[in-house]
Amino acid sequence: MSETRYGKYIKEHNIQYPPFGPVFNFSGEEDFNSDFSMFAIYVTQPNLMEAEPHSHEFDMYVIFCGSPDNMEDLGAEIEFSFGEEQEKHIITKPTVIYIPKNTIHCPLNFVRVDKPIMFLHATIAPKYQK
Repeated sequence: MSETRYGKYIKEHNIQYPPFGPVFNFSGEEDFNSDFSMFAIYVTQPNLMEAEPHSHEFDMYVIFCGSPDNMEDLGAEIEFSFGEEQEKHIITKPTVIYIPKNTIHCPLNFVRVDKPIMFLHATIAPKYQK
């Protein structure tokens, strides 16, 4: 769509299909030359999505919510750890987590997934990198 004045701001993307569910993502750097990147993951089954604790040089948000038919019903149990001491949090309701830059976080474990849920991963950075 870049042949029009504002077409450069509109990009179609393909959906990827890893084992845990469909993923839609974009990189601000690659797609828009901007400082915002995001993954939208429709988690369909339990999985250890991120096993190793790590940090980033940018702020990040992760969001968990139920499927579109009832976003208030998460229908899952997720374990998320913060800090070098691995402070574990159990998520069973729609939740937003803010992860300040350079904060150690993970593992991220989808222990139970009763129905597909939406997991959004947004970074205030041109691309996601560990």
